[in-house]
Amino acid sequence: MKVHVFLVLVLFAAAAEAQQFDTAVSNPDPLLSAEAMLPLPEQHHVTTTVPLTLVELEAAALVNNAEVHAAARQVAVAEARKGSAGALDDPSFMYRGWGTPLDKPWDLNQTQHMFMFSQELPGGGKRQLRARLADDDAEVTKAELEIKKRDVLAQVRRSFYELLRNQDELRFHDEQAALARQGLESARIKYVVGKVPQQDMLKAQIALTRLIEHLVMLQQDSDLARSRLNTLLGRDPGEPLEVLGAYSPPTKLPGLIDLEKIALDNRPELMAISTAIRQDETRTQLAEKSFNPDYTLNGGYMLMPEGSAYRNTYMVELSVTLPWLNRGRHGAEIAEASALVTARKADYESRRAAVFAEIQESLVRARVAQRLAGLYGDTLRPQAQAVLKATLAAYQADRTDFLNLLDSQNTTLDVELDYIKAASELETRLADLERAVGAPLRRSTDNSSTGSVGDQVLDVKPAQEVR
Repeated sequence: MKVHVFLVLVLFAAAAEAQQFDTAVSNPDPLLSAEAMLPLPEQHHVTTTVPLTLVELEAAALVNNAEVHAAARQVAVAEARKGSAGALDDPSFMYRGWGTPLDKPWDLNQTQHMFMFSQELPGGGKRQLRARLADDDAEVTKAELEIKKRDVLAQVRRSFYELLRNQDELRFHDEQAALARQGLESARIKYVVGKVPQQDMLKAQIALTRLIEHLVMLQQDSDLARSRLNTLLGRDPGEPLEVLGAYSPPTKLPGLIDLEKIALDNRPELMAISTAIRQDETRTQLAEKSFNPDYTLNGGYMLMPEGSAYRNTYMVELSVTLPWLNRGRHGAEIAEASALVTARKADYESRRAAVFAEIQESLVRARVAQRLAGLYGDTLRPQAQAVLKATLAAYQADRTDFLNLLDSQNTTLDVELDYIKAASELETRLADLERAVGAPLRRSTDNSSTGSVGDQVLDVKPAQEVR
């Protein structure tokens, strides 16, 4: 009886093992469909365009950007206006005929003919002040052009580092996908021979799906950044574009006081308001000149009727305005011009405070990004990569389970992405800081440093105009 029971148990065990083997053979690999959705690196890295550096992109933006073109045209208009601002009004010519007999309207020999030339002459100093106003107006439009250039350059830098970050994330994604394929191949072998449960295979499929989702979002961000950068360059938004560069985060940043001094000399908005203040002061002087009379000089030739003692005569006429009799109007004009100067100075103080606040905010954000980039680059990245390599080796040697491998891979992915974002964020914040001070920040190597990659200090270039 015991022999029969033993034989039945053996048959049941064999049948169960055969069923498990048939299921493994007949069912398709649950990882194949997800793995097939991961493209190979060369499938999204192939490009026929020549990568552009940040310097090349900035130069192209200054030449081709539509907003810069529009601001430059305004400068050309203001420059053209300078030639006419201090000029005299057009002279006038007048003909007058009188004394023609009504009974002989055709007898022009009896008519007195007068030909007159007239020219208005403004009071002393008014033409010079009007020319100075036009010069200041041209300076204001030039400052507005500089503002637009700085804005465009800051946007180009942001888009450049966003696209550069995206390219770095794609390269890292390829590395993670290669590691994932190695782990999946090991898991597939173990699953076929029955060493790992189906639950681990489902977890592996979820990990693959996360990589696919990550790739989709990277491709979306890449298309958006490329579209923005193309638009800034005055090109078609869908035109292919690749960038070439590297992160060079500094270890030192200028102090707040130094940055504020630089902004006072270089920030285009402050320069524009300063020029506008000077322009309003000139308007005040011009309003005060309104008490100086203006003159109108007339000169003419007169042809007298036949029989006159003197047939050919001339006339001279001088008219003078009397502004003293309209003292109320001119006094109000002077008061208005003086009030504009006071209001403009208050606007300058308000704008300066806003610029200083912008510098402070940009500096704080840059320092935070600097610390995060250092933390990820010097500490977290090496730790996560070392843990991932050790976990992968342990899994291949059957010393850990697949769940630990997935956790280690996800942790490494998050740390690497955070580092890339932190490095890109630091470059973006430095671009914002340059925009806030209105001058480029030159990075020079610190000779006293130990020579590490990030040992650089920001040094400010002399005040210069963007051309």
